[in-house]
Amino acid sequence: MKWSERAWQASQEVNQAIFSMPFITELMQGTLAKEKFVQYIQQDALYLARYGKVLAALAVKLDKVEHTEAFLGFAKDTMMVEKILHESYVGELKDLSELKASPGCMLYTNYLERQIAHAPLEVALAAVLPCFWIYKEVGDYILENQTTSDNPYQDWINTYGGEEFGSAVKKAISICDEIAEQTTGQRQEEMTAAFVMCSKLEWIFWDSAYRLEKWPI
Repeated sequence: MKWSERAWQASQEVNQAIFSMPFITELMQGTLAKEKFVQYIQQDALYLARYGKVLAALAVKLDKVEHTEAFLGFAKDTMMVEKILHESYVGELKDLSELKASPGCMLYTNYLERQIAHAPLEVALAAVLPCFWIYKEVGDYILENQTTSDNPYQDWINTYGGEEFGSAVKKAISICDEIAEQTTGQRQEEMTAAFVMCSKLEWIFWDSAYRLEKWPI
């Protein structure tokens, strides 16, 4: 069994919780309150700005040229998604300098940046993978199960469901598996732990948007 298969298996409980959470269910049905979606895309814009930098930092640490090129491409694509969000939801997204990261968003981005700064390369790679993989699975799940033809959030759903985004996800998984094969069993366990943690942080991110999370003080 490949490392990625073991990691996905280890995070199954979290993954199932994500598929069934109110944010995803209502997004799929097109009934998600607009203010909750706006909260999400505002926080996601902040997240993607920092996530793209994490991917670029990972790229320069990779030994193989093709791996470096892939992660630089991922970082570029992340910036493009952020740009599309701004264009698609103009008026909903303020200038990023005017937004404040929610506790859930800050927890997630700080964790990723800490992995880049202090964790072994293999572990940092595993930490960024859930953002790819879970979004792909959620996008496909919604496309397969939605029943409405006029979902106001269809553009978002189409961004992450289907083959185009899927090819990037497969490439990211393949790189992680290749690097995992070259390391020890103990390091692979550390990779899995980081993967599961970031899967949980994905749940927290969506849940915080659904709850319209604000700083209490």
